[in-house]
Amino acid sequence: MKKKCEIRAFQICRLDLNMQEDLVSVTETKETDYKNAESILENRTDEMNEFSSRLEILFKNVGEALKGKNKELKLITTVLLAGGHILIEDNPGTGKTLTAKVLAQSIAGKDAENGLLFKRIQFTPDILPMDLIGIHLFNENTKDFVFKKGPLFSNVLLADEINRASPKVQSALLECMAENQITVGNSTYPLEKLFFVIATQNPVETEGTYPLPAAQLDRFFMKIPFGYISAEAEIEVYENYRNIDRKVAEAKTVLSENDVFELRGKAEQTFVHGEIVKSVYNIVSATREHKDVILGASPRSGIIFMKCLRAYALVNKRNFAVEDDILALAGHVLNHRLIFRNKDARENVVKNITNREISRLSKLNLRNVQA
Repeated sequence: MKKKCEIRAFQICRLDLNMQEDLVSVTETKETDYKNAESILENRTDEMNEFSSRLEILFKNVGEALKGKNKELKLITTVLLAGGHILIEDNPGTGKTLTAKVLAQSIAGKDAENGLLFKRIQFTPDILPMDLIGIHLFNENTKDFVFKKGPLFSNVLLADEINRASPKVQSALLECMAENQITVGNSTYPLEKLFFVIATQNPVETEGTYPLPAAQLDRFFMKIPFGYISAEAEIEVYENYRNIDRKVAEAKTVLSENDVFELRGKAEQTFVHGEIVKSVYNIVSATREHKDVILGASPRSGIIFMKCLRAYALVNKRNFAVEDDILALAGHVLNHRLIFRNKDARENVVKNITNREISRLSKLNLRNVQA
């Protein structure tokens, strides 16, 4: 009975970080403790199923208009629940704008009828910071200047081809992405509580582009390729292309803004084994010492990695992180933060470091421990 109680106690601890103290109390040999463990475990499982069902509805809703992008949608949702921003690098016409628009429509904001406020900025070399932030206009009636807000004052912002804008314009995003506010002159304006940036850049054309500085790249939780959809999904798109606009317009609101904050809170409670935390540190620190890496990952990179691990576990209907999550996220979270000596290092350094850590974790049989 004691062994059974210990297993149940560990499961409870895994379900909710706030339940850590129960590991001590429930491992007592009393029968009542075992029954309490069972009851708490069932309640936590029901709660987890509820959150998972909300995410499943969201994926299904977006999938009605966006075909064949389940993997990418999970990564974007992971960043949303982790409270960060995402950079998508891929060719035009792969569905990036569509994804951002339908995702915004799927979540109800202040006006439950219209969903979150979605704005799209097409970056060009001649765009100015005031085109993003806003501008002071003179009001003839009040004889005073009034601030007219720019597109940065939104919930979901699509920054299309961000690398086409000058560094001066790119820097206008730094404060709002880092501190959720904008400073104009002597005034500071708070952004929406839910503010999510989906930025894109074209990896093919380099003429008329400005590479994002390291400080800007570090504000993105992940950088992912969007890629082309499968042959079957693409054929289905061709057959039903006449319905795409209608499906986008008819996209339902399936989550509230409060639901997103609840999901973020639940993601922060996801259990991460100490050995997985150690692996995150080992991977991050190894990038600083590798001979083919000029600039390694910072401690902030490790914190972001942990946030994404917890959110990714929730997106995959789990209340605990596993080593496969590290494998799925490491490259997306770290590669764009590092400066490599050559192309081969960019493709292989993080992959090799991560594989070494996965090999170490596999010998510990963490899955059996957490079962």
